[in-house]
Amino acid sequence: MLLLHLSDVDEASWARAFAEALAPYPVVRRGDDFDPKDIRYIFVWKPKPDAFDGLTNLKAVLSLGAGVDALLKHPKLPDAPIVRFVDADLSQRMSDYVVAHVTMHHRQFSRFRDDQKARRWSQYYPPAAGETTVGIMGMGVLGQDAVTRLRPLGFDLRSWSRTPKAMEGVEGFAGDQQFDAFLAGTDILVNLLPLTPQTTGILNRKTFAKLRRDRLAGGPVIINAARGGHQREADIVAALSDGTLGAASLDVFEVEPLPPDSPLWDQNNCYITPHIAAISNEASGVRYFSRALMRHEAGEALPNVVDRSRGY
Repeated sequence: MLLLHLSDVDEASWARAFAEALAPYPVVRRGDDFDPKDIRYIFVWKPKPDAFDGLTNLKAVLSLGAGVDALLKHPKLPDAPIVRFVDADLSQRMSDYVVAHVTMHHRQFSRFRDDQKARRWSQYYPPAAGETTVGIMGMGVLGQDAVTRLRPLGFDLRSWSRTPKAMEGVEGFAGDQQFDAFLAGTDILVNLLPLTPQTTGILNRKTFAKLRRDRLAGGPVIINAARGGHQREADIVAALSDGTLGAASLDVFEVEPLPPDSPLWDQNNCYITPHIAAISNEASGVRYFSRALMRHEAGEALPNVVDRSRGY
């Protein structure tokens, strides 16, 4: 039996889709009449404190999100495999966000927007894409997809990850020892890292100060579409105000929704979106997890199982 425990999404709609895709395999929701001991799989998003109570025969936890940092902090998370969502649609949506903001900053949108407001005709010519280096932190599925979509545009690309990752046309850096060298040649810093104790707060003033400063007019740029826990927002405000950063695009925040009194709202060179860079599509999510469940019931291995020691 599959149990759905979803918060902040349309659980009823997901349940109907799963019931149709898995029939005759039983699908239940919170509030339905079922024996917790009959639950073999639970599909979760922002699970409540009692989500796992009584689920003593659980075979796997299926996570709606690609990131599982919040799920791993659940005080009653059972010792069962956790399957995260990896899907081409989700990856493309994230890459769409990254490409849009990289190209916007490369073409000096902030400068020309200010010129327009001031009715000022200033013919500054942005550098060619090949003269701008985009540094991507995190070379998992999302990072690699972003690379494949940025590469045809002609940008100089580099990456940084926990362990070495080789991709054609990308200069790779890995580990703490190569972090500073990675930053020193980066003009636009894109964060797609998983949130772990090691990456918490990595977008801070010390990091910003190490970015390259002699290419983009106005200074280097950061783009964070991963997790709010990666950034120190007080440091971002200070860096945007004093010129350490030329601009920032932020889709995630330390507290969500972003509080109305956050100084980030007032930063003219900060582009805020309300955690919408990528969303798990219902049709592709049901297809992905239904296939995983049925194959696991048939004796096959689960896909994309989280390594709890790494946090992703």
